[in-house]
Order: sequence, then structure tokens, then C-alpha cells
Amino acid sequence: MQPVEIYTTPYCGFCHAAKRLLTTKGVSFSEVDVARHPERRQEMMSRSNGGYTVPQIFVGQTHVGGCDELYALERAGKLDPLLAA
Repeated sequence: MQPVEIYTTPYCGFCHAAKRLLTTKGVSFSEVDVARHPERRQEMMSRSNGGYTVPQIFVGQTHVGGCDELYALERAGKLDPLLAA
């Protein structure tokens, strides 16, 4: 399974929803709290080609986007293959 990394803040409802979907699917992920570690926000923006909102989700080297994009992949049946690649 591909490693999953998600940039979040503790007060973001979309972050909680994205983490809930991943957890429900049994996907482990590493989380970077950019509120607690603001120096990592620039890293997030660089990796996501300027994305400054949270969450920013990466599966392996693939930038998924945010919560809406993660759920869209799930609805389209494309999330599991991406995770397994």
C-alpha cells in the first residue's frame, strides 16, 4: 500500500472528514499539523503546487488534493487502486 500523508489543522472539518474516510478504509496515514508546525506550510504549498488550504493529501508521490477530491476518487472507485499502486 502506498504511504499516505495529509497536511491538516486541528479545527478543520474537511480534515476530519478526510481522515475519517481513510480510517474507515483501514488506511494508515501520517499527519502534518501545519497549525502546530507552521514552518511546514511552505513545504505543503510547494508539494501541492500552491495549495494553501487544508487538507492537502498525498498518496505516494501523487497529490490527490483536498477532501472533496479524496471523496470524488472514492465515489469513482479510483481511490483503492491508487492506494494499492
